[in-house]
Amino acid sequence: METTKQQFNISLIFSFIWLGFICAISFMEAWLKFEADGVTLPIGLSIGKVVFTWLNRVEWMFALIIFFNFFISNHNLNYSKALFIIVLVSLTLQSVWIFPLLEKRADLIISGQEVQRSFYHLFYIIIEFIKAISLLLLGIKILKLHNHGN
Repeated sequence: METTKQQFNISLIFSFIWLGFICAISFMEAWLKFEADGVTLPIGLSIGKVVFTWLNRVEWMFALIIFFNFFISNHNLNYSKALFIIVLVSLTLQSVWIFPLLEKRADLIISGQEVQRSFYHLFYIIIEFIKAISLLLLGIKILKLHNHGN
């Protein structure tokens, strides 16, 4: 019983920490850095590339922690597993499809080249909202299951 409580606690904690990272970086830092004096578009994009590369790596670490702590429990967590799968699919889409495309566009802009308008950034934001909402619902569901078990 104690192991299961720890598994719930770890999944719960990392779901909300992950959500906090998304809110702080994607929904604040990403656009606020351009408000600072002297931050040009190329400088802001260069900073963004570093920040989002590391955010992506940290997100995969959180995903692995939740996976190994959440999926090994013996509880019936089908709804929670479905939410976690949505998070994983979202993260995978961002990592292997949208993020590389945005990184290439950023590299072109940083090097002074013109780029055509695209919807990739909008897709990234939409997927980020889906991931954030899914993490919020996942954390709430785990919390409810944890409290129900006490």
